[in-house]
Order: sequence, then structure tokens, then C-alpha cells
Amino acid sequence: MLTSLQNPTIKQIRKLKSAKARKQQERFLLEGTHLVREACYHHYPLDIVCYTESWHDSHPELMRELPHRGNRLELVSDDVLKSIATTVHPDGVVATAPRLANSTPSLPISGIGLVIDRLQDPGNLGTLVRTAVAADIEGVWLSEDSVDVDNPKVLRASAGTWFQLPIAISPDLPELVRQSRQAGVQIIATCSDAGETYWDIDFQRPSLLLLGNEGAGLSPELLELADVQVRIPLANQVESLNVAIATALFVFEAQRQRQ
Repeated sequence: MLTSLQNPTIKQIRKLKSAKARKQQERFLLEGTHLVREACYHHYPLDIVCYTESWHDSHPELMRELPHRGNRLELVSDDVLKSIATTVHPDGVVATAPRLANSTPSLPISGIGLVIDRLQDPGNLGTLVRTAVAADIEGVWLSEDSVDVDNPKVLRASAGTWFQLPIAISPDLPELVRQSRQAGVQIIATCSDAGETYWDIDFQRPSLLLLGNEGAGLSPELLELADVQVRIPLANQVESLNVAIATALFVFEAQRQRQ
């Protein structure tokens, strides 16, 4: 059992709480039974799996699976587990995994794809991912200046669906949109003062939906590339919705039309 907080392996894992270290090590944290189980179910590779004795005793089936998924298993003390966890009350297991080993969305799309510009809140991104999977979205493209896709809060908010959605970080979202448009994909931009509502759009066509953060919205360059700009009708002087909620309205309207 690893009991020292100064153990070199534990110190390296603890560093993964920061975006800088995740980039340097090309690794990220998976915390909690649900995320570790989902990683195993979707055959996502694991590097080091740290678990407590009580967790080992409570999850015999998952423990039998882990040797086939993780390169290294480490029994650790409760204090060590707490030191590498990002939540106040961890449930007994934390793993590390390689970054961006999930599938990448391909272009051009045949269904609905999401282009996300400068999204900063990890909870919003995780909820957006969960919603996208539920609505059978083909993939998500994020701008490089968005929140880290493997931020621990993103993974927790996705409730494990993160492993099912093709996600890509794009260095040039406008160029990606141009290529899609040239391939016949409809480009839909969200804009609070647009003339049309999302109910007016034909989502049965292959479509890229462009979304920005609540504060700044979409960049002017992306707005100009859209075939159509749409809004969500809002009452009582409400200016905007949480981007994850707005995404849900769009993608489930698309799903309704396509079914």
C-alpha cells in the first residue's frame, strides 16, 4: 500500500489537477467509480489506477476488470487517495488516462455537429457533452481557447458520456466551417438578435450548429460564415440562456425533425 504523500508517482498524479500539467504529461484524471467503470466499458485505456482497500472490497467485479484495462494498479491509503482527488469526498478510486484517445469527428458530417467557440465553464461543457450524446450528435469541435476537454469537472458533469462523443480541438474554427459549407453542410449560428427562431430551421439537412459562450457569444468571423442566424425566443427581458440549456433546445428540435 502506498501511504506517503511524497511518493513520486503520487506527486505526479497530484499535478494533473492543473491544465499545465495535463498538457505536459499528456494525461488526465478520472475520478470516481462511475467514470472508471465507463472508461472500462468503452475500452478507454487507463495508465495508473489508485484505489483504497475499502473500495477494493466493495467493487469485486470492477477489480477483476481493471487488470485488463489499466497498466498499473496501486493500493493506496485513504489520505493518499484524498490528496490526488479533486472532490471533497472521493469514493475510493482515481485513475490516470492518456489525453485525447477518444475518437475524432470526421468531416463532412451527415447529421448534426456542434462547433463551440470560447466556452470557458467546465460544468457547461460536460453538460453539453451529455446532451449531445443523448441527442445523437455526430461530434463536437472546440476552439483552442475553450476550457480543457479533459478538465475533471467536464468529465464529472458529462456523467460518463464523455467516452461516447467524438471531440476535436480545432486551431482554426472558421476554416473548419468553410470546408463544411463547401461540402454542402448547412451552417447555423446562434445569435440573440437574429430574425429567425430555431423552430424555423430545417434540421433534416446535414448541419453544423455554431455556439459561443454566454458573455461574448460567437466571434464576428463565425457569425459571418453562417447560412442562417437563429435565436431562442425569450420572455420577460431574459437576455440569454445557459449555453448547455440552449444547446439542448437546438439538438432535441433537430432530433425531433430527423425522427
